[in-house]
Amino acid sequence: MEENIPINISNRENVGARGCCGHSNPIMGRAGAEQKCAKLATYDWLSNIPLPANTARFDCVEVRFKNNHKDFFRVPAGLAVHTGDIVAVEASPGHDIGIVTLTGETARLQMLRKGVNPAKEDLRKLYRKAKQADVDKWLVAISHEHDALYKTRVAALKLGLKMKVNDVEYQGDDTKAIFFYTAEDRVDFRELIKILADELKIRIEMRQIGMRQEASRLGGIGSCGRELCCSTWISGFHSVSTASARIQQLSPNPQKLAGQCSKLKCCLNYEVEAYSDALKSFPDENVVLKTRQGDVLLQKIDVFAGTMWFGYKGKEHEMFALTVARVKEVIAMNKAGKIPEKIEDFTIKQDKKPPIGLVVASEDLRRFDKKK
Repeated sequence: MEENIPINISNRENVGARGCCGHSNPIMGRAGAEQKCAKLATYDWLSNIPLPANTARFDCVEVRFKNNHKDFFRVPAGLAVHTGDIVAVEASPGHDIGIVTLTGETARLQMLRKGVNPAKEDLRKLYRKAKQADVDKWLVAISHEHDALYKTRVAALKLGLKMKVNDVEYQGDDTKAIFFYTAEDRVDFRELIKILADELKIRIEMRQIGMRQEASRLGGIGSCGRELCCSTWISGFHSVSTASARIQQLSPNPQKLAGQCSKLKCCLNYEVEAYSDALKSFPDENVVLKTRQGDVLLQKIDVFAGTMWFGYKGKEHEMFALTVARVKEVIAMNKAGKIPEKIEDFTIKQDKKPPIGLVVASEDLRRFDKKK
């Protein structure tokens, strides 16, 4: 097979997007049995737990295709399918080739989580394990994706269409291709479909996606210096709101909170629960501490250090650090009708730091040199 279909750079990228490494032979053994670097690879945490007696094995499996494309299929009776098997499944029209990701009770729970009814009759079927001829045809089909993407972009540019074609997914039987694009307004791509159908000789389907899906397909480097999470390991998007930034005491700066997709960064949700739990011990942020020298207003919070900075009304630039316990003490005094003299009596005592010039002067640049 390697002699007929060389694994060049573009083909290796297309094979890798489906969960195969593609270094020498991408279908050597099970494609995902020991493969853990695929973005859509799923850990089956119920694989080692035996079924109760007289319990039939669940007859549906989850199959992955390209990028974030997954679907559920019904397995015919008598066919044993395992995680990592390359299978031929029902498509519209024809058949497609995918890789099994979940089987058994884990697949049942996944279907319930995604709101798919396992008992519905129109659930697509899994035909068989892929034969060598199926895989050969599959590799030939996905090898056309790079050229098809380039031709589509050129044709859309010549037609003056305000759309951006991001990715192409060929069906396993090489009879259909799905073109994913982003656009701000409605696009009339009927002429584009005619051009592509005449040139590529396959069925064309155009599918519009959002900015987040575009970033996950194209990839890139985030502001943290690492690859985008959505292009490496995130397979499902969750809503991100500005409340996540406010809970983490982040500055409401759109340029810093937005990612390459121009939407709020997905990583804003990573530590929200930790901040929410830590903030439960803090008093209300709108609290006003009363002293004889005037009202004291909250300016900022260090959540994990348990520190709150306050400043007198009209002199907010002069801030005083208080622990949460001391703030609650002042609040209790105010509720009891007691007014302290000044807020400075409750602040954290901090060691005075030496001037920066003195610290630099005390450091000898040759202190680590070895003596001869």
